[in-house]
Amino acid sequence: MVLNSLDKMIHLQKNTANIRNICVLAHVDHGKTTLTDCLISSNGIISSRLAGKLRYMDSREDEQIRGITMKSSAISLHYATGNEEYLINLIDSPGHVDFSSEVSTAVRICDGCIIVVDAVEGVCPQINALTGTLFTSKVLEERAERETESQVNPHSEQGEQVYDWSTGLEDTDDSQLYFSPEQGNVVFTSAIDGWGFGIEHFARIYSQKIGIKKEVLMKTLWGDYCINMKAKKIMKGDQAKGKKPLFVQLILENIWSLYDAVLKKDKDKIDKIVTSLGLKIGAREARHSDPKVQINAICSQWLPISHAVLAMVCQKLPSPLDITAERVERLMCTGSQTFDSLPPETQALKAAFMKCGSEETAPVIIFVSKMFAVDAKALPQNKPRPLTQEEIAQRHERARQRHAEKLAAAQGQAPLEPTQDGSALETCPKGEEPRGDEQQVESMTSKPVLQEEDNQESFIAFARVFSGVARRGKKIFVLGPKYSPLEFLRRVPLGFSAPPDGLPPVPHMAYCALENLYLLMGRELEYLEEVPPGNVLGIGGLQDFVLKSATLCSLPSCPPFIPLNFEATPIVRVAVEPKHPSEMPQLVKGMKLLNQADPCVQILIQETGEHVLVTAGEVHLQRCLDDLKERFAKIHISVSEPIIPFRETITKPPKVDMVNEEIGKQQKVAVIHQMKEDQNKIPEGIQVDSVGLITITTPNKLATLTVRAMPLPEEVTQILEENSDLIRSMEQLTSSLNEGENTQVIHQKIQEKIWEFKGKLEQHLTGRRWRNIVDQIWSFGPRKCGPNILVNKSEDFQNSIWTGPAAKASKEASRYRDLGNSIVSGFQLATLSGPMCEEPLMGVCFILEKWDLSKFEEQGASDLAKEGQEENETCSGGNESQELQDGCSEAFEKRTSHKGESPLTDCYGPISGQLIATMKEACRYALQVKPQRLMAAMYTCEIMATSDVLGRVYAVLSKREGRVLQEEMKEGTDMFIIKAVLPVAESFGFADEIRKRTSGLASPQLVFSHWEIIPSDPFWVPTTEEEYLHFGEKADSENQARKYMNAVRKRKGLYVEEKIVEHAEKQRTLSKNK
Repeated sequence: MVLNSLDKMIHLQKNTANIRNICVLAHVDHGKTTLTDCLISSNGIISSRLAGKLRYMDSREDEQIRGITMKSSAISLHYATGNEEYLINLIDSPGHVDFSSEVSTAVRICDGCIIVVDAVEGVCPQINALTGTLFTSKVLEERAERETESQVNPHSEQGEQVYDWSTGLEDTDDSQLYFSPEQGNVVFTSAIDGWGFGIEHFARIYSQKIGIKKEVLMKTLWGDYCINMKAKKIMKGDQAKGKKPLFVQLILENIWSLYDAVLKKDKDKIDKIVTSLGLKIGAREARHSDPKVQINAICSQWLPISHAVLAMVCQKLPSPLDITAERVERLMCTGSQTFDSLPPETQALKAAFMKCGSEETAPVIIFVSKMFAVDAKALPQNKPRPLTQEEIAQRHERARQRHAEKLAAAQGQAPLEPTQDGSALETCPKGEEPRGDEQQVESMTSKPVLQEEDNQESFIAFARVFSGVARRGKKIFVLGPKYSPLEFLRRVPLGFSAPPDGLPPVPHMAYCALENLYLLMGRELEYLEEVPPGNVLGIGGLQDFVLKSATLCSLPSCPPFIPLNFEATPIVRVAVEPKHPSEMPQLVKGMKLLNQADPCVQILIQETGEHVLVTAGEVHLQRCLDDLKERFAKIHISVSEPIIPFRETITKPPKVDMVNEEIGKQQKVAVIHQMKEDQNKIPEGIQVDSVGLITITTPNKLATLTVRAMPLPEEVTQILEENSDLIRSMEQLTSSLNEGENTQVIHQKIQEKIWEFKGKLEQHLTGRRWRNIVDQIWSFGPRKCGPNILVNKSEDFQNSIWTGPAAKASKEASRYRDLGNSIVSGFQLATLSGPMCEEPLMGVCFILEKWDLSKFEEQGASDLAKEGQEENETCSGGNESQELQDGCSEAFEKRTSHKGESPLTDCYGPISGQLIATMKEACRYALQVKPQRLMAAMYTCEIMATSDVLGRVYAVLSKREGRVLQEEMKEGTDMFIIKAVLPVAESFGFADEIRKRTSGLASPQLVFSHWEIIPSDPFWVPTTEEEYLHFGEKADSENQARKYMNAVRKRKGLYVEEKIVEHAEKQRTLSKNK
């Protein structure tokens, strides 16, 4: 096919019904980019001989070196079939789990996908993860007999089509959910050899040859069917009699015979096959010594892969016009919002989405899924313009004149040459001098500009138009992920009809013009004036307005699209700093650019002042560091050892000791002695009872808190982690109720979600200890949405996150409410950094048993009485006690108000601050009297390996504290799939080590999974006789938890209890002295 012009592409963009936006998904190394190369070569962009070798979409140097794709990149292809012409916007995506965020950005702007499955390895973990999160259909069947197999999902991505699996499942026809060759949504391809076919192709050929209807063959070519050639009948289930299935007999044997003939170099047979198929093979390919070249030449004409795949894409995948209502509603609802709770103007935009119209009145809606950096020189406007014929002729003439003048000058000055200086040899005639100077000046002035341009990285937005026409220069609203149309209505009195120019500032909203529009063509960009709806495009000039992703709309009533869902959680942290401290500003600027260019990376500045880079894995980290050094900061940087995150928790007291002896009386005595020692560490004035109840008073001795800590069941911790968004919205509602604002109306569906969440908690928190606990939950932490709970059992002040503060007595409620915030703040601080190594807590329930403010009230009353005596405003008789009580509340209000000064200044500071510190200390001591444990972040590790290297894989796993969960053999192969869990702390260099030990036969996929308690106690010391015998008096054998804890404490500059040899003498042994 001939290379298409830009005008042709612009013409195709206008026919929305014939646009297909697709992405290619697969496990790592299953051939996505090779398949994409074959499709690109069909448009003449690259040579068909280079397809699979060039890897055109892998434009980065490190992608070519490593041989894996690291970013999503788009290209527009033209495909014609019959009278119809299609524009296919193809996005090649990475397969490595570290770059799954790039897959999410690609999937969001597509309507369907091609799933590539390797015939040898089959459906791999990464494919299951992608299809599980992105698609409704979770039924994938391995169907392939050659090297690669392409399967296309007939539905839109992201599981937008909602099926109620529980009702009427038996009656529903769910055949369209399955991948099946007879449905035409599966093709069999070998991208490296350039062939591909669907069953329909062979059904059409054999229906003419055998005389069986095409429809019958379509249903029987795949499956347990065989043919009786004499009777010309297709029979079922005769495989047991040794007959071959139709698929093998009619299709595969023909392909095998071709391969056999070419590999054995049987020239006569090859000529016969080529003649019978009516193909023309060039003399170069026919004489070539490499059989793969001959196979490619024959197959690419006989079964062209691009035709098989693109025809299926055009038939089976939806156009932008076929967007479903469920998908639109899901895209428009962020967080726990529901579509019905959006303003009516916002709901009206659903029709614009569905219509995908290009009229002038249609609102322009564009979604930017990511920002990517390109070299400024690669932009179309900065590329050197090709010279016209006249300019070329002028340059020729000028060069000829200069050459002639030089020759003349050389002949005229020949005798003077030996005496002249080296620089005088190239003197020019007087008429030529100014031109030389001018040229020199020109070159001097142009150099700095070029250098500046060299250093520039320009950001392009990777986007899709969902409605309206995007035109250059059009003014548009840029809506950030946290923008809310409801907030806009609150701030702008005129509502959505307000003129866009004089608007008051609204959070997360900006107003700008679309500067440059580009057609994305892999490594190239083409300039466009306008882009009709349904197309993928690049937008320039948005780097100051969009950080990672945004929604662009001509109306402020549009909500931001639902945030992208990343499968890989950023967990690998490193601290970076410049080699030369003076280059700090370049590093900060470079990190900002890196943050914008990568959808998954996170940039943090810690309290210590360290600049921290958070990435999804080792490969991702390496790519980010290379980009920082070579593209964005362009300086030498120092990188710390990976910062490993941990969590702190408590457990139930163990029933057996470290030598698996049941803890008996003797042990209990020892534990009590140990507990007494521990209690000595707790300062005086803090009471601890036998069940771990901590009673602590504020420094001014006016308020007393009683707190205890309990471990939460694992299921509850998991529920809290899964519902963090819902908890966050509940906290917002509660805080607005506390402030007396009732502006946020709770929608019915959100209310249902809250009660469902509460029901789940009640279901798991059962038993005597947890009675009525759920109703008394006051707050979650850290950051008000974490996996820890604060429960209020105080009788004086009832406050619950479900109902808000109890209005038992308005004066008492107002007394306790402001101080209640201090208690919650203390709890938040305590859960943010635990006592072991200042890491966040997880799975802990703090119960505030009692909260005594009686002394504080008495103090307030006496202070007011003294004031009254001084001012001679005391009241007589019966009203005195009433006045004191009222005065007490007034004093309290004065004390707790932020602006007003308290009547008596306390040397310990305001009571609210004292309560925060006291609550934090109480929570910490409550933790320390319970058995404390560290929690490690865990990866799930999936390894495919042959039986030969299985032992080596297990050796590497056990060396790194890994634990094998399951091992199963893949049917029909000698491959084993090993599923294991591995601590993140032990994972650095794991993939390289496994590859080295197995000679590259096994490679792991690591995905962050969960947090797991490390069973060993970091503070354990031997107490019983058996433990002394087993571990020795010092018990200095390796304690994994203590090792991790001390490493974190050292990094944070905290005190570490370790033995340091101060005065060491060299030990001499008898053997050494001989």
